[in-house]
Amino acid sequence: MTRLAEGLVALGVEPGDRVGIYMPMCPEVAVASHACAHVGAVQVPIFSGFAGPAVRERLRDSEAKAVITADWSLRRGKRLDMRTTVEDAARQTPSVEHIVTWSREDRSWDGVELGPGELPPLEVDAEHPYLLTYTSGTTGKPKGVVHVQGGFLVSIGRELAYQADAHPDDVIHFATDMGWIMGPWTVVGGGAMGARLIFAEGAPDFPPDRLWKTIEAEEVSILGCSPTLIRALMQHGDPAADLSALRVVVTTGEPWNPAPYRWLFERVGGGRCPIINCSGGTEIGACFLSPTPAIPIKTCSLGGPALGMDMDVVDAEGTSLVRSGEVGELVCKKAFPGMTRGFWRDPERYLDAYWRRLPGIWVHGDWASVDEDGYWFLHGRSDDTLNIAGKRIGPAEIESAVVAHPAVAEAAAVGVPHEVKGEVAWVFCVLAKGREASEELAGEVGEEAAASLGRAFKPDRIFFVSALPKTRSAKIVRRAVRAKALGKDPGDLSAVENPEALEDIARAI
Repeated sequence: MTRLAEGLVALGVEPGDRVGIYMPMCPEVAVASHACAHVGAVQVPIFSGFAGPAVRERLRDSEAKAVITADWSLRRGKRLDMRTTVEDAARQTPSVEHIVTWSREDRSWDGVELGPGELPPLEVDAEHPYLLTYTSGTTGKPKGVVHVQGGFLVSIGRELAYQADAHPDDVIHFATDMGWIMGPWTVVGGGAMGARLIFAEGAPDFPPDRLWKTIEAEEVSILGCSPTLIRALMQHGDPAADLSALRVVVTTGEPWNPAPYRWLFERVGGGRCPIINCSGGTEIGACFLSPTPAIPIKTCSLGGPALGMDMDVVDAEGTSLVRSGEVGELVCKKAFPGMTRGFWRDPERYLDAYWRRLPGIWVHGDWASVDEDGYWFLHGRSDDTLNIAGKRIGPAEIESAVVAHPAVAEAAAVGVPHEVKGEVAWVFCVLAKGREASEELAGEVGEEAAASLGRAFKPDRIFFVSALPKTRSAKIVRRAVRAKALGKDPGDLSAVENPEALEDIARAI
């Protein structure tokens, strides 16, 4: 790491300069990350599966001086020529002066002369920028989220230590990418705990037993994954690998459904591994809500506020709903070390996104509630909420009811205009392996939802599709589903790994 850092300095990289990192999830991506931090440069991780336009947009927006990449990578059996992609993007990015390439064949570095490994780390202020990472916007360009050296390390270190219960003898594997916040979460937090990190490039579900074999082969003790990934993997049956090394499972990305949650707990964790279901976001630098292994955990719950976080659930006027148990907006009422210091060169967008609805309070955009026992739950994004005949309901609740039918593997519920009810639910379903679509099955699925939620919330239409559009972090992009269903512009799709799924949505209508 120090030798690469010295090489960057020799290329003219100075404190505050942005350095793009477009690499597969391999040990060298951690080397590149730490090398940037070592000299005070601001790393700009870019999802390894992105095509040229998305790479170019992030390099141009950040005005990166250099890019660290690999010659090529593999994803779902296809070779991705990463160096060629970067070269094409750099030709249209005037700020890029250097391309540094890691060679897979001989594990050497091209475009940089490694130093002797003697340079001490640069001492910087705690507020010195550390990370500029991009998260997709509903429309327009992606948001560049800025994190700083001191705050990011403190928040992530706290999370790994006290919520994931990580120790130096642990082996951590998170099914992620450096272009998602959980990549830096793993590298920074796992490194801070002195744990061993396991990296795996490409898609975690290709082939379907890949994740389980990795856990067995590397004796992974702390696993990180998303609910969507588990919903996809459980369709292939119970793991055949030896998963006895596991002791903690960390999940994030979206709300859980009970059946996949229980499958993860029983079939993967053996009924002994706590599921640390945490929720935060790219802008949080850690999480707002999280259980810990030291307290009982309810199915699908997020425990409560993470250590040091002043959280609440409020109505539209900012009145707390925690004691009532009603669903409201999840908010944070005090600053915390890991929070973003803003959007890159776009302060107004940052203020609009989080601060202007309830002055002085961070409104995150998630529906949440607290039950009679004090356990916190999420109910989906508040901007995804459906209002059916004057009754509000989150898409996650409809999706959970639909997925309870054994024929349905995944589902996305969206609201569409209706002349009488104002809005009704359309649900797009991916069928379980071996099941076939039919009008009869659609009727059964609709009745399943009605029985669970009440007839007022019965989906107006059920569609069967081959796949749902997802981000690199395996989140279903509901706003794109809704836009496609209504024949509107789906907005920024650069973070969608499989945009072709939207065409399937259009054909299903």
